[in-house]
Amino acid sequence: MARPKKEFNIDLWGPRTSVGRAVKKGQITSISQILRAGKPIKEVEIVDKLVPDLEEDILGVTLVQRMHKSGRRVKYKVVAVVGNRDGIIGVGHGSTREIRSSIRKAVNNAKLNVVEVVRGCGSWECGCGRPHSVPFKVTGKSGSAKVIVKPAPRGLGLAAAEVPKIILRMAGIEDAWTRSEGQTRTTLNFAFATMDALKQATKVALREQFREHVHIGKAGETDG
Repeated sequence: MARPKKEFNIDLWGPRTSVGRAVKKGQITSISQILRAGKPIKEVEIVDKLVPDLEEDILGVTLVQRMHKSGRRVKYKVVAVVGNRDGIIGVGHGSTREIRSSIRKAVNNAKLNVVEVVRGCGSWECGCGRPHSVPFKVTGKSGSAKVIVKPAPRGLGLAAAEVPKIILRMAGIEDAWTRSEGQTRTTLNFAFATMDALKQATKVALREQFREHVHIGKAGETDG
């Protein structure tokens, strides 16, 4: 179940990077300015400040055990997703001996890896021009997992397994067909394959006549 993040207090934040200092001073006011410039995000507070409506969700929790000379050691491996349901999405993972710290580590890792998602209406059955689906078929891979996301007409919903369905929904994609191959029981690879598919869409060179149907980031923004 997605949950809103805690309220961020900028007065308590002491930025450690140049990007962080620019955000606190108000010189950077949008996460898009950072992502489209290709600058790395190294502080979770940057995302907390620029994406106030970000939500968090847990995709999977795995108990990992291994033998050590001092005895059996147990760690919790957590895969988390963050998104604002309007074009911003990130997936991360974390592993510690305590479940609570594992969740926080996974969520923070997801924030540091947020991306903007390309959305549009690529279904020939629809053609409404609204950013409710993906603009074209995309394929993503991670390990042995492969995920294919196809445009769907408005109102269909998300025809997908639980992991990609949560990621697509958090990214703001309302309608899509998906197909998966390989070892999808590994939640981490399944999640990263879905993210890779969404990233591939931004790398595709579009013909000029299709640009008006593609939206990057918020629904009201277009990529020119």
